[in-house]
Amino acid sequence: MSLVPSLTEAVAVTLPGVLVGATDWCSHPAGLDVPRVGGSKYPDLERVLALRPDLVLLNVEENRREDADALVAAGVPVRVTYPRTVPEALTELADLLTALGATREPAWLDAARRAWAEPPRLSPARRAVVPVWRRPWVVLGSGTFAGDVLRRLGVLNSYEGHPERYPRPPLAELRDVGAELVVLPDEPYRFTADDGPEAFPGTPCALLCGRHLTWYGPSLAEAPALLAAQLDRPVSAPA
Repeated sequence: MSLVPSLTEAVAVTLPGVLVGATDWCSHPAGLDVPRVGGSKYPDLERVLALRPDLVLLNVEENRREDADALVAAGVPVRVTYPRTVPEALTELADLLTALGATREPAWLDAARRAWAEPPRLSPARRAVVPVWRRPWVVLGSGTFAGDVLRRLGVLNSYEGHPERYPRPPLAELRDVGAELVVLPDEPYRFTADDGPEAFPGTPCALLCGRHLTWYGPSLAEAPALLAAQLDRPVSAPA
């Protein structure tokens, strides 16, 4: 069972029939027909146990420690992932799929390795702030997977040196930090052309696909080209 949307996709497309359940947020691959057990943060643990999984896939950021502890206490093995860079994600995915019974590396994982070997980059690189939530504003800080993805595409995170992984600076600070670009993904907060850019008048805002920015799975194969194209087409709110 997977309680991590990106891992659900990776396992489902590589080893069809292995998954006995997934979260309500596991939207890929399309048409995945398995029992649902609620959200990643608050799954229905009784439902999880009723499905009798041999293993539950978790992630440090997606899932709560108390749920992992409860599953282990109930005798259910868990595997916890925590990639913070693209290479770590590729390695963890390969190891996981092998452990689940894959006899060879799937084509999508090989394509992802090749895509990230020499990804397209902004030239020159641009310093950015990367909000992932508003009300309150939350931005990418240090040591995040999404931050590494952006760095490899030529985006320099203004908060990379912050001691917190997801700091909550006031909007006035975000506006004054000297960013040349604001990166606005559509998840976890759904930023759009009408919801986000207006907070940063005069600064170009790149609207990105959150799945390709934050998921580590089959989407990694197409992420460099897609994200680079979106970074190349920023929008601007009136100054």
